[in-house]
Amino acid sequence: MTGISTRKRIWGWFFFDWASQPYNTLLITFIFAPYIKELMGDGSAAQSAWGFGIGAAGVIIALLAPILGAMADLSGNRLRWVWLFSLLYVIGAAGLWFAAPGHFNLTLTLCLFAIGMIGMEFATIFTNSMLPDLGTREEIGRISGNGWAFGYVGGLVSLVIMLGFFAESASTGKTFLGLAPALGLDPAAREGTRFVGPLTAIWYAVFMIPFFLWVRDPLTGARSQRGTVVAALCDVAHTLRRLPQRPSLFAYLASSMFYRDALNGMYVFGGIYAAGVLNWSVVDTGIFGILAIVSGAIFAWAGGRADQRFGPKPVITACILLLTAVAIGIIFVSPASVFGIALPEGSALPDIVFYIFGAIIGAAGGAIQSASRTMLVRQADPNRMTASFGLYALAGKATSFIAPLAIGTVTLLSGSQQIGVSPLIFLFLLGLILLRWVEPEGDASR
Repeated sequence: MTGISTRKRIWGWFFFDWASQPYNTLLITFIFAPYIKELMGDGSAAQSAWGFGIGAAGVIIALLAPILGAMADLSGNRLRWVWLFSLLYVIGAAGLWFAAPGHFNLTLTLCLFAIGMIGMEFATIFTNSMLPDLGTREEIGRISGNGWAFGYVGGLVSLVIMLGFFAESASTGKTFLGLAPALGLDPAAREGTRFVGPLTAIWYAVFMIPFFLWVRDPLTGARSQRGTVVAALCDVAHTLRRLPQRPSLFAYLASSMFYRDALNGMYVFGGIYAAGVLNWSVVDTGIFGILAIVSGAIFAWAGGRADQRFGPKPVITACILLLTAVAIGIIFVSPASVFGIALPEGSALPDIVFYIFGAIIGAAGGAIQSASRTMLVRQADPNRMTASFGLYALAGKATSFIAPLAIGTVTLLSGSQQIGVSPLIFLFLLGLILLRWVEPEGDASR
């Protein structure tokens, strides 16, 4: 890291969040998921298929995350893994261009989406594990919050570009600004909306340049062992056997396993839910996304300050309570009624309430994700940081299929998108209960 200042390394690390955020913003939630609903026509069928596809990707991530983390710790080279999974990200995102009306292959589309999602999630493991190298124990909460806020701003800018210049309304063929899709893209073939895949890939490739220029692995002699698969498997097995001896880390991994799964469920199904229940278009959902992202950026930054002052545990607790309240509220909002109160046809109240929910989800989601990675740093062994983030990813993905598959199954059985999201309530509550056994400073404070 000779010749690269700490400030540059921190900004380079921030740029991963900026570069990768559009996969969540544009593809998972606000543009591509509602577009899938438009292609399939049936909101419940689309929500069910989306759940099964993302759940399958989550299983792959859960199985491989801790092994890859251990291999990186043994070999000491995290950057080469970031390069590899960046390639998967770009390939998977760019391939979504082929989800064309009249030639729509759901299986191929979900496979390409999963490839990009796997690339994003695995690259995140290695970049998150670099957080302790960027500042002191007292500083990392603020650094994490700033990085998450910067990522949200990147997601916001990409969403504004997509809505203003590319994503066309199915009825008018015009973008939110009333323009034809840029670059001569054909609205009849939905090329403007389909461009969300290539745009996400290009965005990532361009904005990862500062990361690769300014971020380096620390040069330490402790990480010279060759990172073989066999060694990594042995290392993971040893770490898992020792987890009960670290009750605070064990409880935190279990807690985060459930509350992060529920939060991801909100992100994954927010757009497709609004499209199916409230009949929102891709453009409507995009505006909802702008509101959620703005509140997310503000509260990720504010949450980082609160984290630095009070520690991550109170921030996580407050956010879980807010998100649980929203999960309950969502069930009682439909075009015909809000919280059991019947509405006249065409009432704007359901849309307004859902916009408010979106702002709360964005705010609490931004703060809780930032605080969660600083909490993991406090719980983890400093010499096994990448492996610990591998376990963190395992915890996040070991049950990551539960929310999508539960939502998919309940939606399929009930035929109702509203009832279908009810499993999120129980996942948030499980996470909150398990958080009780987490020590704010980790097992060392016992």
